[in-house]
Amino acid sequence: MTSIRQQRQVFGEVADAYDDVRPGYPVEVADRIVGYLGRRPAWIVESGAGTGKGSVVLRTIGVPLICIEPDPAMAALLARRFTGDELVSVEVSRFEDWTPPDGGVDLLAAAQSWHWVDPQRRTRLAHDALAPGGVLAVFGHYYGFADQALGDALTEVYDRIAPEISESSAAHRHPATAFHPDELRPSELFTGFEEQIVVSVVPFPTRRYLTLLSTFSGHRMLDQPIRDRLHAALAEVIDDRGGVVEQKLSTGIWMARRT
Repeated sequence: MTSIRQQRQVFGEVADAYDDVRPGYPVEVADRIVGYLGRRPAWIVESGAGTGKGSVVLRTIGVPLICIEPDPAMAALLARRFTGDELVSVEVSRFEDWTPPDGGVDLLAAAQSWHWVDPQRRTRLAHDALAPGGVLAVFGHYYGFADQALGDALTEVYDRIAPEISESSAAHRHPATAFHPDELRPSELFTGFEEQIVVSVVPFPTRRYLTLLSTFSGHRMLDQPIRDRLHAALAEVIDDRGGVVEQKLSTGIWMARRT
């Protein structure tokens, strides 16, 4: 059985493609986080920063940003992105192994990565990393289809060739590792839970869409022959319907304040 730890380490294999094809975030995300916090933070820490898709948006806040990324290949690309930027520092570490500064930080953020932090410890670790009244902001994209008929046709391909990662399969949702916003609802650790959604549509021509898929862990964990068959069949469906996938991105922002 493949472990969570192994699956979370596959992104560095395609760091350049990940950085090229993964959609970024609108600057509105940073504006909403600062609005929730009620002031500009003194420091920001980002867990699982990857190649910097979320970091670019957090950097617009204009305060020191510590980017924590466990994969060396991803961290190297991240560091190159911010070469010469004195406000951004990169630490190669798991969030679980990182030591927060005395007194904690005002803002802890995670973009499309919080589900990779130990699910048994992450809420407590976030609380302990924050200053009193500090904010945890988790954000990320839900990938959907502007053309649902195309989405249904692609799901049929998954069901036939790789059912273990099909959206119609319970295994696709990884219930043991996925982040669920309910974790941040009022408790002894956090209060003031708030959810906001920003919706956008991004077009992906067939080849670029397949590159996007190749950056997701479910696809990377498939045996190469199965992945090749799957991608060829997906390409055939997309090309038969005009050669473009309009990806509907619902960007969720989930925020809560340390009690």
